[in-house]
Amino acid sequence: MIESKFLERLLDGEEVEWVPLGDLGDLVRGSGLPKSDFTESGVPAIHYGQIYTYYDLFTYNTKSFVSEETASKLKKVNCGDVVITNTSENLEDVGKPLVYLGEEQAVTGGHATILKPHAGLLGKYFAYYTQTPTFFKRKRKYAKGAKVIDVSAKDLSKIEIPIPSPSNPEKSLAIQAEIVRILDTFTELTTELTTELTTELDARKKQYNHYRDQLLTFEDGEVEWKNLEDVATFRRGSFPQPYGRSEWYDGVDSMPFVQVADVTDHGFRLHNETKQQISKLAQPKSVFVETETVIVSLQGTIGRVAITQYDCYVDRTLAIFTSYKEEINKKYFAHQLKSKFDKEKEYARGSTLKTITKAEFSKFQIPIPPLAEQARIVTILDKFDTLTHSISEGLPREIELRQMQYEYYRDLLLNFPKPEKQQSA
Repeated sequence: MIESKFLERLLDGEEVEWVPLGDLGDLVRGSGLPKSDFTESGVPAIHYGQIYTYYDLFTYNTKSFVSEETASKLKKVNCGDVVITNTSENLEDVGKPLVYLGEEQAVTGGHATILKPHAGLLGKYFAYYTQTPTFFKRKRKYAKGAKVIDVSAKDLSKIEIPIPSPSNPEKSLAIQAEIVRILDTFTELTTELTTELTTELDARKKQYNHYRDQLLTFEDGEVEWKNLEDVATFRRGSFPQPYGRSEWYDGVDSMPFVQVADVTDHGFRLHNETKQQISKLAQPKSVFVETETVIVSLQGTIGRVAITQYDCYVDRTLAIFTSYKEEINKKYFAHQLKSKFDKEKEYARGSTLKTITKAEFSKFQIPIPPLAEQARIVTILDKFDTLTHSISEGLPREIELRQMQYEYYRDLLLNFPKPEKQQSA
């Protein structure tokens, strides 16, 4: 196969050993940092994994600062260190890395672990590996918690990382560096193209939102407005705890398990396949949802709305509409929810982790025009939505394809075979 030949050329006969992360570097848990400690200048402060500032995979500069006095009480981050998220409301976000490449020493707050790589590990190589499906499966094994999911520094240290040519550090670092070089190039190209496509898509969305809001806005007295709780009945989804137990996932008769990341940000649809499948054993502990059910995300990325196109089970981060107290077109209802959230979510509590309470959500005001008018609005918005999201097969699809292409080559470079003697580890 092309994949195996590529890896063979890359390794040039060298072996690969799977080594626990704790043997490849020192793992240091970050310290707490109140928001009141921030200053406009001073010591760079990283808050990856906290509620203050979100960073991409790699950064040369930080955007937040603390005083020298506050910095002296916090954990230090040097160039090449990797800051790893410990907690999040979504398992996908736990274990996400940031490689600090700044020249100054920085500090980090809590809910994060600092990996200080030993001489045989490149921080960027490890950071890229954390993006792979293999790493995701391994960290899921150690995930704990219900509302907030945590993977501790102690458990992170147990996750094994593939290290080429471990007996020859110079050769190992050379192979790691070549993988990083190739992935840096792919990352740059993918980012440039995705940025161009996203800019075009954002401009179209703004235009679409302008006309959508005009269609969904009514003058006082023109229609009746009702609280959401008087329009529909809803409940939260669920999932057995703790999240990470392997028996809750996959297996015979498993079903799609919908989380926030499985809801697309346009078109009121789920992705064709969910990131995870819920096992038959776990299904009685979750919430079953039939096709054509309206759901909306209330935590994490709030305000994503879908009308399910397949039967599934749903996580607690989403609200499920089970019945309606008014005659209402589901698509019109979905449009109103999306419009309302677009206006309200910027005021939600939190920064990295957004959330809307059941009480707040229940009081959302929904205008209820006659069904014929609802259908007319839906027809217009559906046509405009198609125009907005279509260039050939659609800008979102093009962005998705670029990301899939990047992930394919990333996983190709990092998909090292595990020796038989280590298969059970």
